[in-house]
Amino acid sequence: MKRLLLACLLLGGLAALHGQPSNAPIDFNHARQLLERRQRGETLTSDERAFLERAVAARKAKSGGPRPPAQRQPPEQLTPLTDLTATERYEGEDGGLYGGGRNTPPDDHHQAALRELAKIRPLNAAGKPDEKGVIGFVAISMSNATQEFSRFKQVADQSPVRSSRVVIVDCAQGGQAMAEWAPPETRPWEEARRRLAAAKVSTGQVQVAWIKLANKGPTGSLQEHGRKLEQDTLAVLRNAKAEFPNLRIVYLGSRTYGGYAVGGLNPEPYAYESAFAARWLIQRQMRGDAELTLARSPLLLWGPYLWADGAKGRMQDSLVWERSDFGPDGVHPSDSGRQKVAEQLLRFFSNDPLAKPWFAKK
Repeated sequence: MKRLLLACLLLGGLAALHGQPSNAPIDFNHARQLLERRQRGETLTSDERAFLERAVAARKAKSGGPRPPAQRQPPEQLTPLTDLTATERYEGEDGGLYGGGRNTPPDDHHQAALRELAKIRPLNAAGKPDEKGVIGFVAISMSNATQEFSRFKQVADQSPVRSSRVVIVDCAQGGQAMAEWAPPETRPWEEARRRLAAAKVSTGQVQVAWIKLANKGPTGSLQEHGRKLEQDTLAVLRNAKAEFPNLRIVYLGSRTYGGYAVGGLNPEPYAYESAFAARWLIQRQMRGDAELTLARSPLLLWGPYLWADGAKGRMQDSLVWERSDFGPDGVHPSDSGRQKVAEQLLRFFSNDPLAKPWFAKK
């Protein structure tokens, strides 16, 4: 009897430590940590997997409600920004990633980018040039981005194209959108430092970043939610410049297709419209905005444009977004969705003339 009682106590203690009773409140911060560990390729225990599955199910149930009344419905057709021309308009905005129907930067900005590219070189831990040093490349964003960028890291680390000097560190984090990264010295920045330290990359070695723009539950018009996203991202850029003194270039990205979204986390047209906040920031820098000078901000360029009109795709390439590319909430990517973004990122950084010089082998 004593042995049976002891065994029960031990089992109960283990459940409390690892699994939690099925009716216990869920610690979503702990669940996020487990998810991020799994996304980085770490093996979870059976109790950790069970806890994570319960947390995911609870989150799905919570996010599956109707859209908030303040969210607009999308128009019948949304045209990818890369397909929208200089004469066409969406909510008063013309087409092209850089405006005026252009999907490449104008000459002045292109030349500025070349000057920053020339400064990117391997650095030692003190941030000084060293051929045996590294080029730190980080992601800053939210749950979709960490799921996508962690897969990109797996693919890129195995690619024969990537320079061995480039060290990729996923600093994007679940639940941490631009509004959460905007204040300095908050949890996302602390976690970013921890991940860099674990990868043996100093803040002085970080020279390149990918930032995917998004905020949770946007509402209102393009000008209302888009300008909020723009201002939050501007704060993130200032923080990043202060945190990483040798940060030279930030490649901006917007969301993938949101037409399958269940609930109000980030449906259409908000997913589509996140691209305009990225473009506004780049255009402000091209105009010489004092808040975006290279003394206060890294140089801004577009990374790969990830939005396509669902299964209809887009003209520039064969990218389409099927329902199977997303999880049950229609917002977070499934395994195939993560792979698609990872391949888009690798293709861009391996081939784009304003990314290849630092990313690819010489």
